[in-house]
Amino acid sequence: MKTGLSETIERLSQADDSTDFFYKYDNKEAMPSVDILKEIISLARSILFPGYFGNSNVNGDTLIYHIGLNIEKLLTLLTGQIKAGLCFEQFDKKSGREDLCKTAKEKAIALLKLLPDIKEQLHTDVIAAYNGDPAAKSPGEIIFCYPGVRAISSYRFANALLRLGVPLIPRIISEMAHSETGIDIHPGATIGNYFTIDHGTGVVIGETTVIGNNVKIYQGVTLGAKSFPLDKDGNPIKGVDRHPKIGNNVIIYSNSTVLGNIKVGDGAIIGGNIWVDVEVPAGARLIQQEKRSE
Repeated sequence: MKTGLSETIERLSQADDSTDFFYKYDNKEAMPSVDILKEIISLARSILFPGYFGNSNVNGDTLIYHIGLNIEKLLTLLTGQIKAGLCFEQFDKKSGREDLCKTAKEKAIALLKLLPDIKEQLHTDVIAAYNGDPAAKSPGEIIFCYPGVRAISSYRFANALLRLGVPLIPRIISEMAHSETGIDIHPGATIGNYFTIDHGTGVVIGETTVIGNNVKIYQGVTLGAKSFPLDKDGNPIKGVDRHPKIGNNVIIYSNSTVLGNIKVGDGAIIGGNIWVDVEVPAGARLIQQEKRSE
């Protein structure tokens, strides 16, 4: 090259099989695609909230055709991405690759069969957000405008995929929602019905968090882990249950941090800007201590 970059290109093109930072691409299998996953989430939202996302001209007469068309397209795209996720997990395993197409389609169909249940859950989330926000003029405004609904819809879709044993794809979807909304919900978290994230920016919900029904959290809330236990080589031990367990009817106000595998009891209220790393009894009210003037 006239630019003198030939050596740079050659060095960048060297495939080092000893490093995890080079994807060992199989000519027969594609990697997961963020662009296609964005299309999948868009299609899913158009099915779960018809008219609000996707074709805005949907009505009662055309709804079944709209849903049918999008389900067929979603099945095709989802099957391909699930297969890509399975291949990514097994890129260095030669056995069983021929069965991945069948497995991917089975998992995609299983996910689609869960969509009515996901839709019902999301409807409870919208109702909770509408009932809990005096500024909201209608449930439709919640669906159109509130980042919490977008983040929760992506989470519920990703969580269903994770429970079906789909690798990697749920994490990509959750990080896409994180980038879109500023809300970081790990797909492994367990979240009940009527869940509300008010405003939402800066919210973090960790992998082993469990949240009950009718829980409301505000912007900047972290449901996180404390320091990680290490193995004999000094590396963090994976898969440890390390995040909070939030009961039913709990409110956590803005910028509070709840850390560790602790329980926050039913009906508890945690005020803003509070650090919590011990059990919170049911019905407790944690608030900032007032500073008394001398």
